[in-house]
Amino acid sequence: MAEQELDALGTRTVQRITRRLMPLLGLMYLIAYIDRQNISYAKLQMVGDLGLSEAAYGLGASLFFVAYFLFEVPANVILEKVGARLWFTRIMATWGLITILLGFTQGTAMFYVLRFLLGAAEAGFFPGVLFALTLWFPQSHRGRMVGWFMIASALANAVGAAIGGALLDLDGLLGLRGWQWVFVATGLPAVLLAVYVFVALPDGPQSARWLPADEKKWLADALAREAATTPRTDHANPFRVLLDRRVLILALLYVAFPLAAYGLSYWLPTVVKGFGVSNTVNGFLNVIPWAVVAFALWWVPRHAAKTGETTWHIAGPALIGAAALTLSVVVPGAALKFVCLCVAAAGIFAGQPVFWSLPPTFLRGATAAAGIAAINSVGNLGGFVAQNAVPWIRDRTGSDLTPMLFLAACLLVGVVMVFVAQAVLRRPAPSTPSDLTLAGR
Repeated sequence: MAEQELDALGTRTVQRITRRLMPLLGLMYLIAYIDRQNISYAKLQMVGDLGLSEAAYGLGASLFFVAYFLFEVPANVILEKVGARLWFTRIMATWGLITILLGFTQGTAMFYVLRFLLGAAEAGFFPGVLFALTLWFPQSHRGRMVGWFMIASALANAVGAAIGGALLDLDGLLGLRGWQWVFVATGLPAVLLAVYVFVALPDGPQSARWLPADEKKWLADALAREAATTPRTDHANPFRVLLDRRVLILALLYVAFPLAAYGLSYWLPTVVKGFGVSNTVNGFLNVIPWAVVAFALWWVPRHAAKTGETTWHIAGPALIGAAALTLSVVVPGAALKFVCLCVAAAGIFAGQPVFWSLPPTFLRGATAAAGIAAINSVGNLGGFVAQNAVPWIRDRTGSDLTPMLFLAACLLVGVVMVFVAQAVLRRPAPSTPSDLTLAGR
């Protein structure tokens, strides 16, 4: 086949997969993120009803991330064994049911247990999708695909903001408090979509009935050439990837992003509420920063793919985010503070798709599944830190904005770690006798 025909076939294949796969994955992530973030709106009534202090609420919210950390690597290894269709169906059904149960929380202990179970149920979803994308797209396309996928998180925050405030205002309908409606109404879509995922989601390209044979062959050949020309590690025991220095460095780097993201997104409704607006107006105002995030998630990975540069496409947005968080504390007036928080949100998220294009450059197979999950699970401990540190700082200072300085400092550490990580990735990894090292094959 002529080179031009091969290029056209490749373009057609990627476009078809993108059209058929990414909207479903994005919808799944949108619902997952709403179910993860709904607690920031429920909090506005839930804390008073259950008699929770800000610190107790923060601990309960953060238990999600403890479970996530414990179960994410095993969950992704299981996904690699049983396939995406079955495992994603299980994940969605269980997290939807637990979210609904949160609407009937009776006290602090039940709140803690259900938040932990929600983290265990959802563990493996985000890194599972990242691993699945390595089966569907060549490396040159993955950054943009992760960007498209993560746009769903921005849309989820926007949609969650719009409906979160409105659901709170259903207070008293059918005898339920507004915060109860937040959980029930956001948990049901996950349960319903789980059925569709089981029917419609292929485990991989070879089982996709909508992908023609010539396009399957082009994709298989492209991935095979990539594997043959790029040195990658496939550990005989995938759990050995937890000792890989490159994985550890990337995991430590990634902590800064979830820490800043969850610290901002969980606290943003409370900050905006302090501007003196109603629940519904609060929700709609919170759509604005996530619209800015969605644009940044589209533009930054696209520009990184065009230029071939990764370091500054990860570090640059984080640096802007840190500066904007700092300015949000010192600038006068609610409007300027809100603009700074919008810019900060974009900076926190925009470099993450480019970051997630790095692990598949040196990992493959079950090792890639475990490695991606390890990076995400350790990194998401930042959410645990954020959910405890931000309320603690707020309680000690009496200010909703002072915690933004802590988040800015964490982002600056992340910026430094980007350069450390890139230096480590450029050096060859040490091999061990039990590893199957594919470099040079």
